[in-house]
Amino acid sequence: MTTLLKHYYVTLVMLFFVAWGMAQTGNIKGVITDENGIYVPGASVFLEGTQKGAISDFDGKFTLVNVTPDTYTLKVSFLGYNDASKEVVVTAEETTIINLSLNPKNMELDEVQVTAYGLGGTAKALNAQKNNLNITNVVSTDQIGKFPDANIGDAVKRIPGITMQVDQGEARNIIVRGLSPQLNSVTLNGSRIPSAEGDNRNVQMDLIPSDMIQTIEVNKAVTPDMDADAMGGSVNLITRTAPQGFRLSATAGSGVNFITDKPIWNGSVLVGDRSQDGKFGWMVSATINDNDFGSDNIEAEWTDEFEYNTGVQDVEGEDILEEVAVDPYPNVFENRTYLVQRVRRSFAANLDYQINVNNNIYLKSMYNWRDDRENRFRLEHEILDGEDIGSDDFTITNGYPTRFPVEVKRQSKGGVNNSRNKNRRLEDQRMQNYSLGGDHLFGSLKVDWMASYAKASEERLDERYAEFESEYIINNGTDSEFPVFTPIDAADTAPANFDYGEISNENQYTEEEDVNFFVNFELPADFFGKGDGNVKFGARGRFKSKNRDNNYFEYDFEDDFPTLDVVPTRDITDPDFLAGSQYAAGMFATEEWLGNLNLDPTQGEDKPEEYAPGNFDVNEDVFAAYVMVNQKLADNFSILAGLRLENTKLESKGNRVNYIEEDEDAGIEEAIEIEAVAENNTYTNILPGIHLKYDVSRSTVLRFAWTNTLARPNYVDLIPRAEYVNEDDEIYLGNPDLNPTKSMNFDLMAEHYFQSVGILSGGLFYKKINDFIYTYQTETTTDIYGPGTEGYEVYQPLNGDDASIFGAEVSLQRQLDFLPGFLRNMSIYLNYTYLTSSADGIRNEDGDERDDLDLPNTAPNMFNGSLGYSDKKFSARLSANFSDAYIDEIGGNAFEDRYYDKQFFLDLNASYAINQNLRVYADLNNITNQPLRYYQGVSNRTMQAEYYSLRCTFGIKYDLFKK
Repeated sequence: MTTLLKHYYVTLVMLFFVAWGMAQTGNIKGVITDENGIYVPGASVFLEGTQKGAISDFDGKFTLVNVTPDTYTLKVSFLGYNDASKEVVVTAEETTIINLSLNPKNMELDEVQVTAYGLGGTAKALNAQKNNLNITNVVSTDQIGKFPDANIGDAVKRIPGITMQVDQGEARNIIVRGLSPQLNSVTLNGSRIPSAEGDNRNVQMDLIPSDMIQTIEVNKAVTPDMDADAMGGSVNLITRTAPQGFRLSATAGSGVNFITDKPIWNGSVLVGDRSQDGKFGWMVSATINDNDFGSDNIEAEWTDEFEYNTGVQDVEGEDILEEVAVDPYPNVFENRTYLVQRVRRSFAANLDYQINVNNNIYLKSMYNWRDDRENRFRLEHEILDGEDIGSDDFTITNGYPTRFPVEVKRQSKGGVNNSRNKNRRLEDQRMQNYSLGGDHLFGSLKVDWMASYAKASEERLDERYAEFESEYIINNGTDSEFPVFTPIDAADTAPANFDYGEISNENQYTEEEDVNFFVNFELPADFFGKGDGNVKFGARGRFKSKNRDNNYFEYDFEDDFPTLDVVPTRDITDPDFLAGSQYAAGMFATEEWLGNLNLDPTQGEDKPEEYAPGNFDVNEDVFAAYVMVNQKLADNFSILAGLRLENTKLESKGNRVNYIEEDEDAGIEEAIEIEAVAENNTYTNILPGIHLKYDVSRSTVLRFAWTNTLARPNYVDLIPRAEYVNEDDEIYLGNPDLNPTKSMNFDLMAEHYFQSVGILSGGLFYKKINDFIYTYQTETTTDIYGPGTEGYEVYQPLNGDDASIFGAEVSLQRQLDFLPGFLRNMSIYLNYTYLTSSADGIRNEDGDERDDLDLPNTAPNMFNGSLGYSDKKFSARLSANFSDAYIDEIGGNAFEDRYYDKQFFLDLNASYAINQNLRVYADLNNITNQPLRYYQGVSNRTMQAEYYSLRCTFGIKYDLFKK
């Protein structure tokens, strides 16, 4: 690796002098804006009479190098806008600055002039997508605003090939082309976003407000200058930059959550300007969203085993248990009520300064802060162990247990009573990113660099649980889609019958820090004499550290609160419970009582077995270098080919819990021993890639890509740890021998762009995956992991063998300007993705290979659609989003597999322009009341169904532009 880097830097120095030797030519730089002074990305810039051309970047900037001194006409073309041209004089050894402004195009239809309203953002996104050499989807701020999406996760889910996993009704985890969230990368202005999740690499997409983002770029086929750990794709979020002239934008709104009838408050402000000489630009923005909502939830676990105590003992005096053949039934059932307040704040400041015509620097920053306050009231039922079930305690009807005894727990979840927690569990999540970079021109050598620091954290202080428990016999309902347990005797649910169980207090803290640096060099090169091309090379260092530090204390208040009836209680039963009125929650300890308890750690019992195995400290360093060439093989045929090398070094520290069994003869007492463990891992990957682009015409493009990508294992999976969850009879093991997952990818895409601003596209993709990681599940038959661990479920990550994904995408987006009258103001947005997958090397609980599995998280069908209307004043859009069911978690066998159920969301939004700067809006979300639902094995066997109801928001937007 050291030798390679030495050769790399020698080559760099040589190329620098080659660039300097081209100094008898000149350069052209400029910025392209629209009629409002907003940057225009993806515009085609070319010098008439030459083969020189360029594409403007996301800040509207372009650069032409190595231009022979002369007078030229510079022409700019942009889909949906009139062409613009300007005369430019190029002088040797100088850089000429030229800026152009574009105006929207009016279309002539049947001798009637038609203006396409509200298409500026769409045009910018489609032009950027069209002119990219690799396969991408681009969504602009204006397009995001057409959908009622408060956070960036809900906006991303409308892109072809993407589905989102939901948390509390908001899109959180991104799945790109069927690959799990941790297999995709998310960047902010090209710098990796760290994850505050403790046990995976997932980036919380619901943490970032959509108002803070200018453009979303989804790279489905990465190029060698991008990070390689993006198996499904790389999502780049581009923040707003300093405008060319003064801009002021503000939003104020409110709304209501129908599940709680509580208000929603939101506001945002953006202001920016540029100095008179155009050198210094600045932009600051802030947004806040205060959402008081909740969810109604039911959960179940299913089994096909049943046993009871015959009341007879064997010769050793042990009870004889009898197994009964039964059909699948829920042996655990819960109904939960969540009350949540989510406050999302975001701040950004971006500065740029042009030192001279060839050098400029910038600073970009963003700070996201989300408070998530939650109370949860959980009524849990679990069937008693067979030894505690008598022959008269149960009824089995036609093979289905309809009556049996259960242990019942009433658990209140909350937090300490202070100004931050407010008697609720407070999850304080923060993500901050600071980037300093520059763009430079040395002769014909273009150099850009960036150094960034990013940090994500999640803190949950004084998270409290109070639990009271009882036992009684229930009737088990027969509707597997809506399972329900009902007590035989309603009097059994009285608070006086629930004894003290436990009260606990825990603190959790997870943080991840990223330090990034990259530098890119680009030189003009025309190997085939067909026009502008370049050679690009660069290096990157990424230094990541992640740690988790939790604790857990239990308190003995049995003498003070022997039963539930001696503490303040509240009735959580809701006749409008969204899962059904048959679910009666009953009485629970209040959150105020729980929040006011004095839970001094010195008075509690430290329970290291509850947290120590999950604590870890990880350092991951990635060094990368790449080289790639971008060349025209013909006037309409381009190739980008390159090679990327990544070296990964990982150091991990964690804990393993050892249970010491009591041995009276040896004088050994039962105890728990915490053993510190550590592992190191190093590997290198060589990743070639080729991208081909063929322009059939100015409006039709064909693309092909062959790329190689990887996915690094989750940190927590690599630690040789053992985590015991005694409450659930579960053990989680690490695996320091995991290999990174690797994928070879093939993509073929065809795109046709409409002059009226739209696109029709279709494509195929195939991924050949090696060493994918899945969680192996088995059940212990002995006390191998300590006393009482027989019968525990054991989960451990393992590498599978091979997997494959084949998919197809089709997308249509266009203005219906061919229709008569007002109908020509309508537009449609449709995309559909089909996936099929297979996975080899996954073993069941008996160690036998399973041949009946898709790759987890691959939804076979995904669809987005919207029908919109927009005229000079009024706009409205009805939007639909569908994703099919898919396997989410592999169980010990097919019966235990968990599936994420299909989802269909329907949203409506509308706005009205009072004048050019002022607009009112209204949004209605989740019209279908779509729940988050999991099922076990078959679709009618509910494991979880969580309902959120509708959400309505409305407000006013103000936008002022000065060129």
